[in-house]
Amino acid sequence: MTATTAAREPQENYGILDRERTIAKPGFNRWLVPPAALAIHLCIGMAYGFSVFWIPLSRAIGITESKKCADGAGIIDALFTTSCDWTQAELGWMYTLFFVLLGSSAAIWGGWLERAGPRKAGLVSAICWCGGLLISAFGVYSHQLWLMWLGSGVIGGIGLGLGYISPVSTLVKWFPDRRGMATGMAIMGFGGGAMIGSPLATTLMNGGDLLAGIGPAIGVPSLTLKLAGFKTATSVGVWETFVAMAAIYFVFMVSGAFGYRVPPVGWKPDGWTPPSNKNAMITSGHVHLKNAHKTAQFWLIWLVLCLNVSAGIGVIGAASPMLQEIFAGSLIGKPEIGFKQLSQDQLKQIAAIAAGFVGLLSLFNIGGRFFWASLSDFMGRKLTYAVFFGLGIALYASTPYFAHSGNKALFVAAFCIILSMYGGGFATVPAYLADMFGTQFVGAIHGRLLTAWSTAGIIGPVVVNYIREFNQKAGVPSDQLYDFTLYVLSGMLVLGFLCNLMIRPVHKKWFMTEEELHKVHQALHESDEVTTGSFGIGKGGITPLSLLAWLAVGIPIAWGVWITVNKAMVLFK
Repeated sequence: MTATTAAREPQENYGILDRERTIAKPGFNRWLVPPAALAIHLCIGMAYGFSVFWIPLSRAIGITESKKCADGAGIIDALFTTSCDWTQAELGWMYTLFFVLLGSSAAIWGGWLERAGPRKAGLVSAICWCGGLLISAFGVYSHQLWLMWLGSGVIGGIGLGLGYISPVSTLVKWFPDRRGMATGMAIMGFGGGAMIGSPLATTLMNGGDLLAGIGPAIGVPSLTLKLAGFKTATSVGVWETFVAMAAIYFVFMVSGAFGYRVPPVGWKPDGWTPPSNKNAMITSGHVHLKNAHKTAQFWLIWLVLCLNVSAGIGVIGAASPMLQEIFAGSLIGKPEIGFKQLSQDQLKQIAAIAAGFVGLLSLFNIGGRFFWASLSDFMGRKLTYAVFFGLGIALYASTPYFAHSGNKALFVAAFCIILSMYGGGFATVPAYLADMFGTQFVGAIHGRLLTAWSTAGIIGPVVVNYIREFNQKAGVPSDQLYDFTLYVLSGMLVLGFLCNLMIRPVHKKWFMTEEELHKVHQALHESDEVTTGSFGIGKGGITPLSLLAWLAVGIPIAWGVWITVNKAMVLFK
């Protein structure tokens, strides 16, 4: 055994889920860890795509059209009724539960994750997320909304939180030379989950070619994979789809959880030298979880994330109606027709175009997570966020002008860049925290920081929706409904820019002493000895096993990108 042996006892003395059993042995390839993280994030990322179920569920009893409840029926009635259909507003509360529970569960159990290790956390995440889908399936089958809220909303939301933060600390430690790139690869998966899950769910419900025209595109017209779909004369196909997706996701998530490995203490890649102390924004110490929230830096980064996400998530929620109401007839070559003058057929046409716009935004949201996080390894986290806010302020403030001048291309381009920075903010923040607080508790600290996301999930949509509603009641024309909203969002980014500007290195009084760090290592059954080389751990790039792992997550991603690009092309016809 070398100095890299992290456990004080042989790994065989621990259970298969214990953190000690996940410590990498010589010869392990660190490039196997990112696809393991992606396998989990691509599954839980379907939380973003749950809106594909709202319309079918709103006619779960009526099948062809909604069976309305009696006048005066409230939300309590909706939770238990079996005689009428749910409204989209009642179903939409699941979306709120997702992200409130994601942030709160990550904050509550982040410390446990650091002790238990990513494998156990990933498995619990799989059980909660997939088990929540099964409970929701029974809720649809028995027509009990409270079971859906409990299943996917609460239990599934806990799975979201644990799954989201499970790879953060591990990836940061495996890639000290590319912290941003590593977390960007994983968190890109969360943004891409809906890109894969939404068309998959639609095909499972309604049937169709799962290969979505790939065969003809590559010159093989016979290459198809047609599904009949679960929808029948007596079922909208949702509960069956929940069961099928739960089974698929469970296989992927458990595979990802067992693919996790953690590096020995002090491990570093061969030939890599840690940054010198000349870069004051990257610490060489470690702040304990119990002290991180006592620092000004934690709350400044909390505000930075909250304000960046509030602005972006508000746009995501209103992207489709925003494009339709602002450009209206211009989208179909009839600029003289306002939104309120459009016929039903024309409304359907522009709705399809708006769906392409949403798809395009999702691609930039996903790509931005990897692009900006990787770029932050060279620019530094503080400068990267300064670009997010500075460029974002200019783009939000300019979009009303682009809209009124009828420049659809600039309007779309502005929001694509904005959404790339929204995703980039999520992916860059774990590396920012590692730079500030060290890597020992970065996963748990990140978990607590995600309460900023929960807060933003309320602030962003409320600001956008209520200002729009106020303007609408005041008689503001449809193409000007969002002007003031965009200026308000720009103002949020001004505040975010100032918060980021105020971030300074953490004072040395907050860092753990050698004795305190030794106690932490003892509790985790880790050695204090620091290695001077990789000892064969973390070496290698493309090997048969790593290629197989990357194909397992890469093929679904490529499929989702193909479908999204096809939908987005409608925008440019």
